[in-house]
Parts: sequence; structure tokens; C-alpha cells
Amino acid sequence: MVVTDSPLAPHKYVRRISKDFSTVRRYSNTPAVVVGSVRASTSAFIAAESAAHLPTCSSPTFRTPISTPRGIRRHQRMRKRSSVSSTLSKVLILNVRDLLKAHAGSEPLKEHQPRSWIETNFQKRECIKFIPCPKDDAKCCCGQAQITHQTIPGIESGSPGDLWLPTKHTRPQPTDAYGTIEFQGGAHPTKAQYVRLSFDTRPELLVQLFTKEWNLELPKLLITVQGGKANFDLQAKLKKEIRKGLLKAAKTTGAWIFTGGTNTGVTKQVGDALLLEGQQRTGRVVSIGIAPWGIVERNHELLGHNREVPCHSISSPRSKLAVLNNRHAYFLLVDNGTQAKYGAELILRRKLEKFISNLKLHPSKNHWLKTNVTHSSTPVVCLVIEGGTNTIRAVLEYVTDSPPVPVVVCDGSGRAADLLAFVHKYASDGEEQTVLESMRDYLIGTIQKTFEVGLDQSEKLYQELLQCTRNKNLITVFRIQEKPEGEAQELDQTILTALFKSQHLSPPEQLSLALTWNRVDIARSEIFVYGQEWPNGALDEAMMQALEHDRIDFVKLLLENGVSMKKFLTIPRLEELYNTKHGPANTLGYILRDVRPHIPKGYIYTLHDIGLVINKLMGGAYRSYYTRRKFRPIYAKVMNSYANACRKSSTYQYQRYAGANSLSLVTGLLPFTSEMALFEFPFNELLIWAVLTKRQQMALLMWTHGEEALAKSLVSCKLYKAMAHEAAEDDLDTEIYEELRSYAKEFESKGNKLLDFSYRQDAEKAQRLLTCELHSWSNQSCLSLAVAANHRALLAHPCSQVILADLWMGGLRTRKNTNFKVILGLAMPFYIRQLDFKSKEELQQMPQTEEEHLENQNLDNDDSDRSQPDAECKLIPAENSSPSFKSVSNSTDALLADTYSVRDTKVHENGKVNLTAGADEQPSKVSLTDSDPAQFREFFNLSEYNEVKQHQPLRLKKKFYEFYTAPITKFWADSIAYMFFLIMFSFTVLVKMEQMPRWQEWYSIAYITTLGFEKVREIISSEPVAITHKFSVWAWNMWNPCDGAAIILFVIGLAFRFRENTMDIGRVIYCVDSIYWYLRILNILGVNKYLGPLVTMMGKMVKNMIYFVVLLAVVLMSFGVSRQAILYPNKQPTWSLIKEVTFQPYFMLYGEVFAGDIDPPCGEDPSQPGCVTGHWVTPITMSMYLLIANILLINLLIAVFNNIFNEVNSVSHQVWMFQRFTVVMEYQQKPVLPPPFIALCHFYSLLKYCVRKAKGEPGMSKFSFVP
Repeated sequence: MVVTDSPLAPHKYVRRISKDFSTVRRYSNTPAVVVGSVRASTSAFIAAESAAHLPTCSSPTFRTPISTPRGIRRHQRMRKRSSVSSTLSKVLILNVRDLLKAHAGSEPLKEHQPRSWIETNFQKRECIKFIPCPKDDAKCCCGQAQITHQTIPGIESGSPGDLWLPTKHTRPQPTDAYGTIEFQGGAHPTKAQYVRLSFDTRPELLVQLFTKEWNLELPKLLITVQGGKANFDLQAKLKKEIRKGLLKAAKTTGAWIFTGGTNTGVTKQVGDALLLEGQQRTGRVVSIGIAPWGIVERNHELLGHNREVPCHSISSPRSKLAVLNNRHAYFLLVDNGTQAKYGAELILRRKLEKFISNLKLHPSKNHWLKTNVTHSSTPVVCLVIEGGTNTIRAVLEYVTDSPPVPVVVCDGSGRAADLLAFVHKYASDGEEQTVLESMRDYLIGTIQKTFEVGLDQSEKLYQELLQCTRNKNLITVFRIQEKPEGEAQELDQTILTALFKSQHLSPPEQLSLALTWNRVDIARSEIFVYGQEWPNGALDEAMMQALEHDRIDFVKLLLENGVSMKKFLTIPRLEELYNTKHGPANTLGYILRDVRPHIPKGYIYTLHDIGLVINKLMGGAYRSYYTRRKFRPIYAKVMNSYANACRKSSTYQYQRYAGANSLSLVTGLLPFTSEMALFEFPFNELLIWAVLTKRQQMALLMWTHGEEALAKSLVSCKLYKAMAHEAAEDDLDTEIYEELRSYAKEFESKGNKLLDFSYRQDAEKAQRLLTCELHSWSNQSCLSLAVAANHRALLAHPCSQVILADLWMGGLRTRKNTNFKVILGLAMPFYIRQLDFKSKEELQQMPQTEEEHLENQNLDNDDSDRSQPDAECKLIPAENSSPSFKSVSNSTDALLADTYSVRDTKVHENGKVNLTAGADEQPSKVSLTDSDPAQFREFFNLSEYNEVKQHQPLRLKKKFYEFYTAPITKFWADSIAYMFFLIMFSFTVLVKMEQMPRWQEWYSIAYITTLGFEKVREIISSEPVAITHKFSVWAWNMWNPCDGAAIILFVIGLAFRFRENTMDIGRVIYCVDSIYWYLRILNILGVNKYLGPLVTMMGKMVKNMIYFVVLLAVVLMSFGVSRQAILYPNKQPTWSLIKEVTFQPYFMLYGEVFAGDIDPPCGEDPSQPGCVTGHWVTPITMSMYLLIANILLINLLIAVFNNIFNEVNSVSHQVWMFQRFTVVMEYQQKPVLPPPFIALCHFYSLLKYCVRKAKGEPGMSKFSFVP
């Protein structure tokens, strides 16, 4: 049913049935007089019905000439077929009645429906004055037949000589055709939006239609295709190149394609290219067909408001009309009131192209400096394929327009394109075209033969071709040439290069266009040429745009061409990158809500917010640079300076950052310099930005540049894993979780490969790489970052294991029976002299904590001669006394330390090595390229001398110190003390408890009490500043919170034990507490290579068993409650009911079925109790319970355990090595003496801390108990 708003609806309905009149005449051969009578009767009926249903409508009048019979035979045929005509006239009258009733019925509803935006702003055109066509008096100049043409009262018909104009002889009315076309006939129906509009529609309304109604993004390039309307064939190779090149140009640049829209000629060739694009399934190209409304076949089917119209893109062979191409996505059907005539769309299409060419590309502005990202307008290019005479005129109009439009001509496509290519080839750059003038007759003859036109028109086309050649630089010819692979220029490159040649853009504007199109190949070949000069800041703007839009190749290109990232990346720019709306979707906003709740809409992220996110994701003691105290005044000063610079353009941002001056009193006193806004390691900051915004390829690029590649890979791995965990907790899509996990695995692999490569090149430097303190990564080491990222493969690498073995052994050097020798040394201290120890130089190369370094310094100062200080006297500066590892000086410094004063080595980017001398020496410079050979001779002589000194034995005092501070010694001392404690505690709970504790109990009390103080020391001495962070870091190890709970339980039992009336309760608590102290042996066994993975398996099985217990409890309660309720219906409410419900069902799981209680005997026998109602149900439910619990759930649990065993067993070696690192780090930081003697270490450390504080010695910025 068609609904219309036109007050002359009956006229349209008459036109709708005009084809029925033709059908009457075709099939019945009815003479004109009969048809005239049918028309007259139908007209009279319409008038009557219109007056009844639509009183405001005037009845149409049909001016049909009355024909007279030309012979008797004709009159007889008319009489024979009068019955047929009368029947058909009745059918037509009924159709008209139905249409009028439908219109009258819909009119009241239409009054209450508001018109859409399209109906309000777009109109159609209908001819209102009949002007006979000179060629056919029965047709109007608009193309409509006289019988279907509407007439308006008061408007007389014109004479054959009158000029018909659409602006004068048509009337605009709200459009009545827009919606969606659903093309049938393919594997899947394709849909396209369409709208019928007037030829004089304003182009800004069309752009609003594209962007607001059809949700299109503005184009970054407009390709308008011109060519022939009639069908033609192309060479197979040329057709392939045009399809591929046009599609690539559109997809890579985000272009729109304008065509004629119909399924004929050049538009059909473009549609074939779009068909190839549809098969690739990589996103639909925006293809807009602009076609005349009157030329579209069956256009009456498109009438309606926001309809979905099924359509077949198959034209009738005899029809002069055309169908729409089914590969276009959008159609503008231009109406100027004509029917079956081309040309209605030409004016509107050119106006629309010119309007789009004036639109700016990306009018968004810089966040701080308020400058446009790109200054160029939307480029337009015309692509000519084949074509006729109108194509030559269109090309002339394009190249002579202001501003001109570049044209790309496809040579070999035929007709107009070949002529343009030929003329372009022989045209000269000047005004005189001598070569073309000499070929004038040949060209005119070719034009006559090609277009089948007369001599006058041929000469006119020849002159138009000459005018085109005057703008030769605007025309580019694309030819298929037989060139080697990689040298031939493709069509997409030809199109984009033509734009650069014709528009005379500056290099920054060209680069901005190439960035917008994402065509790095064009930028590399056309823009970054030898000798190109760039204004200040031009490449910085391009780099910012490339980073925001995730243009990886452009970032590489800009880095290759001189962009210094250290000068480019500033604090405001980094903050702007975090707030950009471009790029892939990420989960940063979800995580930020956890650290910044109640974020308002439009909130701008600050670097402090990002630092909080990094701290949350990294966990542990990690503190981002953005959240540190020294960064805050710098941030406030920089932001205040930038806000003052753009105060006039952004009041809101100035107000926002004006308050930042109150962050610190130091801000006002801090002098501002441009270097304050820069970062020392910009690639590190950009790597974190890329990871947090989920730009994996950009993150990989930043990983390959800059310093500390291993640390960057570990941090990226940890961030991705934490983000995946947050995504799983926020119930985001599973794909996001899997994507983040895959990114983490990629960085895991790269970090492992990098370490393996470094280890093969230089094992010693690779070990230092793992243990050196990284000031830019929260003073962490690569080993600690690997533990935080749970990177088992890296910790299992031989390089890591060598370091762990050295740390575990400390200063000892024993290969066989190490554990036995250590235990023997603990039992008999005089045996320590017989053990092998490392030399002083080897100890110096080992990683040390700051406290160990200070202790070694004191020992060496006591034992060494002050005139020749030992190499270990070199202090390692630190910002705090954290126990993270610090790298010592390199081997060259170690060799030269005994002869020369200690110097700090700095390696610069240019290959220079600066040795900073002491206060009394001048700094010397050593070049790696032009050094004096004498320096090398001196160095090698010293090396030979110092090779002998490397084997100096340690003094006795140093041996005792290295033995007792070795982690392996601490481990065995702690294990022996713990086993002795277990024996004493077991004796305490097994024998009768006296009123006064025995010495065994006193020992147990002292052990647990001092162990509690040790746990407090571990919390206080951990790296974080906030107490909550300290506790979270301490609780990361599962055994620590368990130890804390067991100690608290023991203290509670101790309190009950010393009261006479609650002594038994205290003893019971002792007994319960002893369970955990025995289970804690598993922590000691985890060090073993074979038992460690088994302990890990047990822990994972316990976690999985918790889920199983929930399922088991559901089944157990379902049977237990039913059984108890049936067998004992008269029970009173007591707490024992809970035990009776769960007791027997639970032990049935282990084989105790309680056969006598399943179906207890009952009956009429006086010796037996009476049977309760439903007693027979119990055996049935028990059978079902045992089937589900014993067979199904228990075997399911066994299968889960088996899966865990296989999973852990496959990586058991890595699991053990990972646990080994945890144990080494734990005992590296423990005091020398075990509990309860550890109290002496605590007292000694406290006393030493107070002494150092009183002396004001450096390196003791916070309290530490490490001896």
C-alpha cells in the first residue's frame, strides 16, 4: 500500500494504472475510440470518487482526441471486442476505487504523524505544464505521455515551440520515496539506502544526510568516476588492474566513490570492483550512486516513506530505462520532473563534489596548542574510464574549474579515455601545440569514427581536447606497462600521486594527507625525498597524528627521518595521547574507575591517574614515576605553563590546571625550563601508553626502540596479564581476555628470546642485566619483574639459575655434598675454615643489597690497609634502602681498582666512554674508536697482574661472615631450629599440662613469639610506603598470612592456658594449632627439586577441591535432609539435627554405608518399632545418592586432579625453579639467627640503625632490620 501526502493523489493513481491502459490496448487490440470511451468513463468515475473521498482535490481532465472509424472492417472489429473493453474498464474502475479508499483511510492517520527530517528537507519534482515535444506531439518535453500527464487548473498547455525548463514548469513537493533497497538474486541480499530528491537540493543538506541520517564519516578522499553510459568491455588485464587499484585506493584512504548509479557502462565496471570487495569481507566501501529518478526502471516500486523495497537488478531487454547497480551502498535519485532522460543529476553531482572539496580534513584541534591537525581540504580526483562526448566536456570542466580537479585517465579503456590519453601524450607544455595541430585531420577523423558524429561536432570536440591539454599537469594517464615486478605503478598510486602534483601542497600538508590516507608508500616515495626541508614542528605534528591514529608505519618513517622522540614527547603530549578518542577500543576506562570512583562524564585523565592504574596493575611494591613525590611539582609547573600559554582559547583547561599550583609549595619556587616537560626514556613511556590503550603493534615498535628492552618486555607482559585479569573480573567479552593473554604471551616470548641471545653473547653481562637496579622501573630488577609477571620460562633460563645458585650459596664455593658440609659447619664452627670460599673479586661481582654492601665495607676497612683500599670500598648510591639488587662496577673497574682511584663509567650514545675521576684528578675520556694504543698496552699489563690477584683468599673473619650470611646456611639453620621447635611443641601437647610451663613449652612460646616479631619486621621493611601496600606485598606469599593466623591462634590459646579455669581450652587450642605447624613443613620441602612441584600440585588441588565441595554439599544436603525427615518425623528442634543430617551421608562417601540404618526393620512385631510413613523411600534415595556422589562426583574430582597433575608435571622443572627464586629471596633477606635467637639480630639491627641515624650516614633513608 502506498501512502502519499500529495493533494493531487488521484492524478498519481491514474498514472499508476496507465500501464493497465496500455495492457488493455496491447492484449485486446482495442481501437482508440473504445479506449477513449474507457478513459472517459474512468475519468468520470475518478472525479466522482474524488469528490466523495477527497473534497479538496480537483478531478483530472483527460484531453483525448476523438477518433473516427477509418472503415467498415475496423468498425466491426470494434463492436466484436466491446465486451472485452467493457470488462477491462470495470476492472480499472475497481482498482481506482480501492486506491482512493486506501488513501482516504490513511489520511486521518497521516495528520497525526510528524514528518521525518528527510521529508522536511528533500523534495521531488513533477511537471505541471504540458509542452508538446517537437518529435512527438503525444509526449511532453518532460518525457511523459499526454494521457498520463497531470494538468493544473489555470495552467494551459504550451505550444510545440516553447522551451521547457525544470525550474519553471515543475512544482516541488515533499519527497515520497526514501528507505532501503534490498537487492535480491545473490547469495545474501545486499542493502542500500536511497532517497528521491530535487535537482536543486542544497549540498550541505546532502552532507548532513550522509553524516546524520546514514551515519557516514566524512571522506578523506573523493573519487568521482566518469565514463560511458552504454555497456562496454575492457581488456582482461586492464579490468583487473582497475578493479584492484580502485578498491585499494578507496579502502586504504577512506574514500567515497561517486558514480552514475545505474547498472550500465562504467558504473557496472565499478560495481564489479565492489563485488570483489564484498567477497573479501573486509568492510564495505562507501559507494554513492547519483542517478536520475526518471531513468530508473520500475521507480514506482520505490515510492513510500522509509520502506524496505525488494528489488532485482535485472533490466528488461526492450526497456530504454536502467536498473540500479546492486553493489552500491547509497543512492541519490535526482528528480527534475523528466522521465526517461539523462542529465538530471549532472548539476547536483558537480555542486556536491565542489562542496565536499571545501570541507576540511579532520577539523579537530590540538588539545593544548589549539592548532589544526591538518590544514588541507578534502581532495577530489576524477577517474575517466572509456566515455563519450559528455565525458570530454566533463574533463574540460574539471580541469578548468576553480579550484581545478585532477583527472586520471585509464588508457586502453576505449573512446574518450583513449583520445584524452593520446592527446596528453603528444601535447606540449606551452601554448602552441604544433604536434597536435599537424595531426588535426587525423584526430577529427578519429573523433568522427569513434563517436559517430558530424564534422562540426567533431571539430568542436577537437577544440575541447586542445583546451584540456592546456592543463596538462592536471591530467595523469594510467597505462599498463610491462615492467619488472615492483616498478610498475598501480592505479591507486597513480590517483594519489596525481593529487600531489596538481594541488601544489606544502610538504607538511602532503604529509598530513598521506597520514590521513594511511599510505606510507606515497609518503616514502613522494614526500620524503632527498633535499626536502621541513619547518619547525611540522614533523612533530605528524608524529602526534601518527601516534593518535595508530599509524605504525608512519611512526617508523618519521623516526627514520629525524624525529627525536626525546625532544618530541612532553608531559602534555603524553597526557593528550592517553585522552585521545582515536585508535582501538581499550579497557583503560574500566580500570580507572577502580582507582578513581565517581568519574564524571568527559573527565580528562591526568598522568597521576595513569600512575595509579599502573600501580594497581603492576601490584606489589611497584610505584610509577607519575605518582612519586618528585614528579608532582614538575607536573604542576609544566601544566601551569602550558595552561597559561593557551589561556585565551580554553578557559576550562586553564581553570583546571591553575589549581595544580597548590599541589606543592615547591612549585612556585621551581624555575620552569623546557627540559622539565621531557622524559629521560620516552620510549618507555610510550610503551606503557601503547600497552594500556591496547595498541599491540605500537607497543612492539616502542619495544624495539630505546633502552632496557628486557625490562620493557617484562613490564608489558605483567600489564597485559593484569589487564586480562581485570577484564575477566569485569565480565567483559571472552575475546578481550583471550586477546590480552595472547599479547602477554608474545612479550613473554620476546623477553625469553632476548635473554637467551644476550646470554649466548656474553653470560656475565646477561647476569648483570638481570640483577641491576632499574631506576626508571621503580628501582626493580629484571628478576623481580619476572617474578611479578609470573614469567616461569625466564626464571628457568640457565642465566637466571646461575644467578640464583650463586645467591643461594653466598660466599661458599662447594660442588659436592653441599648440604652436608653446611650442616657440619653449623654443628662444628671450626670446620668452616676447611670450606672453600670465593675470592674478593668474585664476591664483588655478585649482586648485593645495600646493607650487605655497607657491612662488607666495614669489614674490609678493618682488615685492609688504608693506603690501598679494596675494590669493595666503592659505594653504591641509592635513593632508598630497599633490598632490591644493585649492579656493581664492571670488570674493568674491578681490575683497575687496586691501582687507580675509583671512577664512575658513563657510556654515551656516540661511543665515548667517560671515566669521572675523583676530586683531585681530571676526568679522562676513552674513545672506543680512536684510543691511544698505549692505553691498551697499559690495560693489558694491568690485566695480567690482576689475574693473579683474583685468587686472593678471604680472611678468617670474612669467611665466618660469608658462611653465616649465606642463604643456604640460613635455610638449614632455620629448618633445624624449626624441627626442634616441632619436637618441643609436640612434647608440650602430648604430655600432661602442668600449672607452671615446662622449659619445652617456654621454648615453644619463645619461638612463636620471636617468629611473630619477625613477621612484623618483614612487613615494616618491605618496599612500599603505605602500610596497606606493605601488608599486601607481604601477604603475596600464601604462607605469610597462614603464619600470622597460626601465631594469633597460639596467642589466644596462651591467654587461656595461663588461667586455671580455662587451661584445658588453651590446651585444645594448642593441639589444633599444632596441625598447621606440621603442615608448614611443606614450605621447607618446597625447596626440593622433586617435592617442590608436588607441593604446588597439592595447593592447586586444594583450590579446585573447594569448588567440588560446593557441588558435594548440594547433593549431600539433598539426601541427608530427606532421609532424616522421613525416618525421624518427631524430632525436636536441637543443634544436633545438623550433625544427624550430614553425619551418615558424609561417611557414606568413604564406603561406610550404614547398612542397618538404611532400611531399619519395622512392622507389626511387638519387638520392632512401627514403620513410619514412606520408609521405603529411603533406600531408593540412598541408592541415587551413592550413584551421584560416589560414582559421578568422586570420579569427576579424580579427573580434575589428574588434569592438574599432568599440567604441573609437564612444567615441573619451571615450577621448581620459580619456587626456588622465592625461597632464595626470602632467605637472602632473613636475619642470620633463627627463632628464638632471632631476637638478638633484631636488637642488633635496631641499635645499628639508631647509630647510623645519629651519625647521619647516607643510604639509610628508612628503617631496616637487615643485619
